[in-house]
Amino acid sequence: MEYLIRHYDLEEGALEIQYIEEWFGEFRRRKTAAEITRRLCDRDHIILMAEAPLPDDPGQVVPVSYKVGHEIHLDEGDPKLNDLVDRLSDAIDFVDRRVLYSWIGATRRDWRGQGHFRALTEQQEVWAIGAGFDEVVVKTKNRFFDMRGTLDTLGFEVVKFERNPDDNGESKVYLSKRLGPAVLDSHRSVRTVVRG
Repeated sequence: MEYLIRHYDLEEGALEIQYIEEWFGEFRRRKTAAEITRRLCDRDHIILMAEAPLPDDPGQVVPVSYKVGHEIHLDEGDPKLNDLVDRLSDAIDFVDRRVLYSWIGATRRDWRGQGHFRALTEQQEVWAIGAGFDEVVVKTKNRFFDMRGTLDTLGFEVVKFERNPDDNGESKVYLSKRLGPAVLDSHRSVRTVVRG
């Protein structure tokens, strides 16, 4: 199967992500285009969306999965990102290295298990390696078993676990993957990438 991936510029991509998040019921709070733009505007980032034809109407292509990543630095000015870097500082080396944070992403329920998220992750890695990143990190919750399984399959390793004392399902799991040419050799998806 060949996957169609759209690589968006910031403004258009932020609007598309705001739209597609309406299709995800498991997110309590959805990201707004303004919030996405604010987070990404002054840093290297990538916004990718997988599209696929509808099963009952193959002439109509719809967004089915997305992935947004951005650079994080040791000296973050944004309080949320500064907190993230502080939490990761004992597990990730930020000194003289470029670290990509795979911030948000998901696949619509009716399109899961078809490889779209893998294709997006592999395309994000192609971009990150080309841009000189050394590592990619991601944060999820312990209760997202499907996401944790997917990240394991994609070669991400758990680097930190923060237990929530009230609800272990809400515990935070941090995962990482070192980047380099060997990562590209492990890619399995066939992708066509177009600009948004």
